[in-house]
Amino acid sequence: MKNYHDGGEAIVEALRNLSVDYILSSPGSEWSPVWEAMARQKVEGAAGPTFIDCWHETLAVDMAMGYTAFTGRPQAVLIHAGVGLMHGSMAVLSATQAEIPMLVMSGESTTFGEDPEMPMEPQWYGGVSVGGAHRLIQPLVKWAGQVTHASNIHQSVVRAGEMAQRTPQGPVYLNMSLEAMMQPWSKPSDLRPAAPAPRTQALRHDIEAVAALARSAANPVIVVEASGRDPAAFHALVALAESIGAPVISARAATYASFPQNHPLWLGFQTFEHLDDADLILLVGGKAPWFPAHKRPGKGKIVAIGENPLKHHLAYQNLHADLYLEGDMTSAMTLLAGAARCEPDVVGARTERWTKLHDALEARLEKARADSLKADGLDCIALAAVARDMLPANTIYVDETITHMPQMRPHLPLNHPQSFFRVTGGALGQGIGAALGAKLAARNQPVVLFVGDGSFLYNPIIQAFGASKAYDLPILIVVCNNGRYEAMRKGHVLYYPDGAAVSSDMHHGVRIDGPEYDELGCHFDFFGAKAKSVDELRTAFEGALAALGEGRSAILNVSLVK
Repeated sequence: MKNYHDGGEAIVEALRNLSVDYILSSPGSEWSPVWEAMARQKVEGAAGPTFIDCWHETLAVDMAMGYTAFTGRPQAVLIHAGVGLMHGSMAVLSATQAEIPMLVMSGESTTFGEDPEMPMEPQWYGGVSVGGAHRLIQPLVKWAGQVTHASNIHQSVVRAGEMAQRTPQGPVYLNMSLEAMMQPWSKPSDLRPAAPAPRTQALRHDIEAVAALARSAANPVIVVEASGRDPAAFHALVALAESIGAPVISARAATYASFPQNHPLWLGFQTFEHLDDADLILLVGGKAPWFPAHKRPGKGKIVAIGENPLKHHLAYQNLHADLYLEGDMTSAMTLLAGAARCEPDVVGARTERWTKLHDALEARLEKARADSLKADGLDCIALAAVARDMLPANTIYVDETITHMPQMRPHLPLNHPQSFFRVTGGALGQGIGAALGAKLAARNQPVVLFVGDGSFLYNPIIQAFGASKAYDLPILIVVCNNGRYEAMRKGHVLYYPDGAAVSSDMHHGVRIDGPEYDELGCHFDFFGAKAKSVDELRTAFEGALAALGEGRSAILNVSLVK
């Protein structure tokens, strides 16, 4: 066996130095040098990243995104040339908008077979090489560049991985020259693990200024949007709320579980009526909390707390912030909780007031669940009620619905860190991959994806099912099947409330005559069941949980009345 030490080995060594766990790849013909290095790693029993073969580029990116959302560790995605990069670009954009770090690479030939010393396959000359694939993806990533020589491959990959983890976090792309990867490379003697990204911290005088506002406020309120990716931030938010007796409201686009819903200071989702007399609003992890954006909430100051409150990837944003605590959220909230702590009698009086409102909210939610369970047919609240009753307490919920989850989420038991994740960016077709990535990160926890029937059909379904079976990643997919793109219909009615479509009930692009979703996994040994009633739904969940216990994925086709 000949040992080839070339640019492929440089890439794998760099991924080792970055502590990358997985290479997730929809493979292309440019990656032979990396596959050779991975084979040698296996033969020699060396430590290094594990290879996961995906059948679609979107799936590879989404699995990396789901994995990093739950571990905090960025992974490597290897895809093919410009065509594969375009296939995966939607998911890459979602990773940018979610501020999830990853290293994305594809490659191409730069000599097109004209170098007699380095023969190339003919497809590169025939159009697979686009002459700089980094130009295609540059607007969608944090940074994009090209590597053209083996001498700088290793450091370029390490730098890209380090850059992805700096604030704002996000995907970084490298376009690898195939010729560079095939050039000889000597392993340097001074290789070392990449240094972890440092966490920035809000200045002490800014903390003190906000603490003074909190101590003097009569009615402080906390609004949270995206702080729960880090479990430490979840607990820091609880400590902050309890230190000043402030209620917590989840904003419109909350992508994580950021505060326990069973806590007496939790007041629900988008219950912004409680902001009317707020004289201080602490906006934690805010991205686009207010809509319409020009409507400023409350009657006092708004303080934005987060690593990167002003999002460069958004075309428009208005937080109405008067002050910023910019830096690591966990640190900022921990320091603020200590500096802003109010007198016990003040905290007690506030907590008593908000607990009454929390209890009233819980009573309304309980009544809504009971009413839905007794109604004819199934609605999404009944679905959430059954899931709440039957799924284990450590379940991870992944969401890819448009109209259902805003109604379901208050009823799900999201009381622990990392119990919920939603892909952001408005790009559908990524839920199954994200759920598989979450399962890869948390193999001992059940992972459940709630997905609309329309959203489900955008996913690379067969490819995702193959990954689930090949890599022992059993998940439960619940298809919320209302037979239509309800978001399409609602948008049309908003713009043309008394138009021809509404008057004649003739909505284009709304009806979905879909397949029997519960049968689609049969070639991969999935459990499948259909439910149109509460009793059928409970039976279906029983079967699905049994299948998960056997290491098999499951699909529930849940027919909803709306």
